[in-house]
Amino acid sequence: MIVLGALLASAALLPAVRGPAGAESAGASLTPPFSPSAAALADSTFGRLIARVSEPGGWFDTDNLISNESSYLHVIGQLRALGIRGGAYIGVGPDQNFSYIAETRPSLAFVLDIRRDNLLEHLLFKALFELAPTRIEYLSLLFGRSRPDAPERFRDATVDDLVTSIDRASKQERVFDAASDRVAAAAARFGVALTQDDFDTIRRFHGEFFAAGPDLRFTSFGRAPRPYYPTFRQLLLERDREGRRANWMASEQSYAFLRTMQLENRVVPVVGNFAGPHALREIAQVLRERGLQVTVLYASNVEYYLMQDRIFDRFADNVAALPFGRNAVVIRSVFGSVFGHPQSMPGYASTQLLQFMASFVDRYRAGAYPTYGDLVYLDYIR
Repeated sequence: MIVLGALLASAALLPAVRGPAGAESAGASLTPPFSPSAAALADSTFGRLIARVSEPGGWFDTDNLISNESSYLHVIGQLRALGIRGGAYIGVGPDQNFSYIAETRPSLAFVLDIRRDNLLEHLLFKALFELAPTRIEYLSLLFGRSRPDAPERFRDATVDDLVTSIDRASKQERVFDAASDRVAAAAARFGVALTQDDFDTIRRFHGEFFAAGPDLRFTSFGRAPRPYYPTFRQLLLERDREGRRANWMASEQSYAFLRTMQLENRVVPVVGNFAGPHALREIAQVLRERGLQVTVLYASNVEYYLMQDRIFDRFADNVAALPFGRNAVVIRSVFGSVFGHPQSMPGYASTQLLQFMASFVDRYRAGAYPTYGDLVYLDYIR
């Protein structure tokens, strides 16, 4: 149970928590009645928390609708073996975060990104979770496909079966329009201040998934697309190092956990820079108020750009200010010159690494990271 800090406890959290308004009627038999936990946040608290911890937005040269890290699941087995569980999660980027959250089951998760567009995409995801009691209904809404008859028959389906079903379903503009309208109505209830431009952006993102379907590919601006950029289909069907399907869509149980997190407003999208003066520092204060420690910090390859911009020290100082336990870990993804990393797997353009957060902070304070190569080669969990 989360110990609520005085600041947020005054917000009368539980009575105003939203259930999945109107969403369960399509599949009520598939899920038990929604019952908010003591950790749930009211919509008004959710919106205020986003405003409290966020910074002014910035720009980066990718749309980031999906990840470009095909290796993202390669640390799942290590997370499981280390018993990384509970506490608080901090990550960056789109829905690859959900696989880490589903595996580690935190009480509270923050997804931080310099792009406000990332927050808007997470509100799209949040709306889909609210509207979709099951995985197949989520994917149907995401891609603008008709809801299949008897969705309960997909309860034990593999993620391969789900993708096959979506591929066979016809793409219909009217179905997408109806789904997009439902998403907008749901997003309007989240307690987040949104402009018409924000709603237009959410619809545009949703339209990208509709237009490309599971073959939607990571896109960058101002640089040529790389042949190794994965599609959404590839990311859904990826495996961990042990050969298991480990995406958050791989089981109905993982989906149900994430859906509860979303319905309870416990996945909080944040606009901010990892090296910024406010967002991570304020998240640290929120966690102290709640008696929580960070268990996972997923940094993707953000550190590469922070070193390039000569602001890595600010990020490391922000990490050092977070409350975390001795077994807390940093997950990072590395590209480019580190293709020969000992943790790399053949056929993958990225490599996923784990490092204990305490070790990262200690080595940073000792001056051990003058270069990016030192960061990714010096100390990682094998």
